[in-house]
Amino acid sequence: MEEFELSEKCKQGNNLARKELYELYSGRMLGVCLRYIGDRDMAQDLLHDGFLKVYASFDKFTWRGEGSLRAWIERVMVNTVLQYLRKNDVLNRTTELDGIQDSYEEPNPSDIETIPQKVLMNFISELPDGYRTVFNLYTFEEKSHREIAQMLGINEKSSASQLFRAKGVLAKRIKEYLRMNI
Repeated sequence: MEEFELSEKCKQGNNLARKELYELYSGRMLGVCLRYIGDRDMAQDLLHDGFLKVYASFDKFTWRGEGSLRAWIERVMVNTVLQYLRKNDVLNRTTELDGIQDSYEEPNPSDIETIPQKVLMNFISELPDGYRTVFNLYTFEEKSHREIAQMLGINEKSSASQLFRAKGVLAKRIKEYLRMNI
């Protein structure tokens, strides 16, 4: 079924279309949830919560061309995860990490390309919740610090600080990986 037809049938409440939608996008959306939530079981719970929200709010979806359905579902998933993080006050819990410096040397992009994507995503998943959330919103969702601050209910400087620290931790992990594997 084409994306437009699928969206129209889902709007009408067609359960076969909903099943197809889930089968088509659940793998990718689980990846989105895992980017924000380090725990696979919780990510799966949030994936299901997100799809329930998708099904319940199809009247808010507007077709804007090929890919718009996937993009809309992804936004719903991100918002579902952020709502969970805010509700459970996960973002305000501070985690002290040893070895975080006031500066760091960014790894060479060509060196990063030699690291398997799964390894890089694992490094991201191991970041403390606040760092990981800000890093994901800034890097993958392309949000500004102002937007991140509004979304998470934090100060813009806090967003920038958490991004800096996340990058520092990732740079350290990448250096260690390169030293051990190359």
